[in-house]
Amino acid sequence: MEMTVGIIGAGRIGKIHVENLRKLRNVKVKSVSDVQVSHLQEWAKETGIDHLTTDYRELLADPSISVIFICSPTNTHADLIREAAEAGKHIFCEKPVSFTVEETEAALAAVKRAGVKLQVGFNRRFDANFQKVRELVSEGKVGTPNILRITSRDPEPPNAAYIRTSGGLFMDMTIHDFDMARYIMGSEVVEVHAHGAVLVDPAIGEAGDIDTAIVSLKFANGALGVIENSRRAAYGYDQRLEIFGDKGAAQAENVRANTVKLATEDYVTTEKPLYFFLERYTQAYVEEVIQFIKAIENDEPVSCSGFDGLQAERIAKAARTSLETGVPVKLTHEAVKRSEIV
Repeated sequence: MEMTVGIIGAGRIGKIHVENLRKLRNVKVKSVSDVQVSHLQEWAKETGIDHLTTDYRELLADPSISVIFICSPTNTHADLIREAAEAGKHIFCEKPVSFTVEETEAALAAVKRAGVKLQVGFNRRFDANFQKVRELVSEGKVGTPNILRITSRDPEPPNAAYIRTSGGLFMDMTIHDFDMARYIMGSEVVEVHAHGAVLVDPAIGEAGDIDTAIVSLKFANGALGVIENSRRAAYGYDQRLEIFGDKGAAQAENVRANTVKLATEDYVTTEKPLYFFLERYTQAYVEEVIQFIKAIENDEPVSCSGFDGLQAERIAKAARTSLETGVPVKLTHEAVKRSEIV
C-alpha cells in the first residue's frame, strides 16, 4: 500500500528529502508546506507534488497523509512534533529536536502518548563507512574500546546571520559528532570538557559563538573520546574518525572523488575530500529515509530515535556549560533513566 507523505519546510534539506522519497516506489509526497510557496510552483510540478500551502496545519488535517517530515527551522521543531503526534502522524524531524532539553522532553512525551514513530535526522549514522566501524566495534574486532577520535571540519563558515539563529557550534555542528560518539562507542557520555575559540571569522565571535573547538568525553564504559571541530578547512569537508581498542583500531577516512594516488619522485598526491555535506552524505540521506519508511511498514523501532536526539542535546548543553565555566560537566545515569520513560 502506498504511503503518503507531507513535508513541512521546503528549503535545501526539505527538497533533498522530497527527491529521495520519490525514489521509493511505495511512497507518494502529496503536500509541501513552506512560509513562501510562490517560488516553488515549477519545482512542485516537476516533482509531482499535488499541493503547496503556507499553512502546515492543512497537512496535519489531511487524513490521507500518514507521515510528516519536519524540515523547518529548529525553533519550530518541538511544537510541530507535538502537533503532528496529536494528529496521529509518524514523524521524521531534522536535528536537533529543539534548543532545550525541556522542550525536547515535552515533544517526546507527546510522541509516546500518541503511539507514533519519530526518527531524528542524524544522517551520518547511515554512512556506509561509519556503519562499518560501528559493526566492527559491536563484533569485538577492536577489543575493548579505549579511545574514540572524531574530526569534523566544514569547508567554509556560515554567515553571522545564520550563527545567531543556529543554537551555536555545539548544538548546530558538533551535535552530529556527539550522536556519532554514542553510536560508535555504544555507551553513554558521562562527562564533557569543552574548549573553544574564534580562529576563523571574527563575525562569528561577535554573534556570540565560537568557530573552533576541542571536546573531551568520558564514557560510561570507561573509554575516552576527543572531538575536534572547525568551521573552515581549506581543502574541503573533513570527516574522519578512529576507534582504538585493546585488540586494534578501526578508522573511517574521508571520501574522495576517486581513490587514485599519484606518486612521483617529487610528490605523492590524492584527490581532496568531497567539498560539502551534500556530496559527502548523498547516499546516507537516501538510506536514512529508506530505513524510516521500513520501520513504519514493518512496525519496527526507528534507527535513530527521539531518545538519541535528546541524548545528543544533553551532551551539547553540557559542552556549552563547560565552555562557559571552564570545568568538566558530568552527565548522570539517573537523568538517562528518567528520559527513557518520556
